[in-house]
Amino acid sequence: MNHDAIIIGGSFAGLAAATYLARGRSTVAVIDAGAPRNRFAAHSHGLIGHDGAAPGDILQQARDQLLAYPTTSVVAGEAVRAEQRGDGFAVTLGSGAELTGKRLILAFGISDILPDVPGLKERWGKTVIHCPYCHGFEFSGRQLGVLAMSPMSSHQAMLIPNWGPTTFFLNGQPEPDEATMAEVTRQNVTIERSPVVALHGDGTDLAAVELADGRRVPIDALYIGAPTRLNSPLAEALGCAIDDGPLGKMVRTDAMKLTTVPNVWAVGDITRAFHNVTSAAADGVMAGTAAHRSLLFPAYA
Repeated sequence: MNHDAIIIGGSFAGLAAATYLARGRSTVAVIDAGAPRNRFAAHSHGLIGHDGAAPGDILQQARDQLLAYPTTSVVAGEAVRAEQRGDGFAVTLGSGAELTGKRLILAFGISDILPDVPGLKERWGKTVIHCPYCHGFEFSGRQLGVLAMSPMSSHQAMLIPNWGPTTFFLNGQPEPDEATMAEVTRQNVTIERSPVVALHGDGTDLAAVELADGRRVPIDALYIGAPTRLNSPLAEALGCAIDDGPLGKMVRTDAMKLTTVPNVWAVGDITRAFHNVTSAAADGVMAGTAAHRSLLFPAYA
């Protein structure tokens, strides 16, 4: 079957794109590797109507609703190759199966590259977090920390004190510039220069950050701005332009989420520096409607 559109990625952005294409009566196949970025978090916050719900539950509901449209399918697996073929595209799965479609939407997401600090990975998405708007309210007024990983960490150190008393762990990173130091000082941020060697606490709770000099600083939540990587090389393989973002590579798109390759759109975290589920879903809506219109009016695509 030659689909109207193939979507690589079945999380918030991909499912939103598929839903709007389905509502346009297009045939759509969603390829889902089953590893959404926010699978480590127990709750998703800030998504209107779903505040505090489990991300997996939201996605399952979205899949069920999508599959109620008769022209849709969700295929479990990983897309390992995508190529232009004639006027459309062919996508090959790890199983060897092949799907073809007239339009292609990339929604394969990104992964966070976490620092190798004992006790950090098992707390990721729970008490080691990256976005105060997504998770900060739940730690309001408690002891908070920011782990320096890049120049962007200084921005976190200036922002996080809004949610509670904050310690900025430089962890071997250069000290912020004079203006930034003045701002963090104004907000009573404590600066710790000794390297971080471990995190401690019961289970996934965080109680303290251990420093190389032997001290343990009481901390309830630690913010990190981890670098990221694209989950798939397919955008580059297709010839899509890739830009350097503040934390990692991003696929270049226009306002309609069209890449630099005709009839290929990209959505979600792979296209933006600011990440949340609402933005990802909005990207999917934009790309889904744009791809649908291109099917109806190819001369204007």
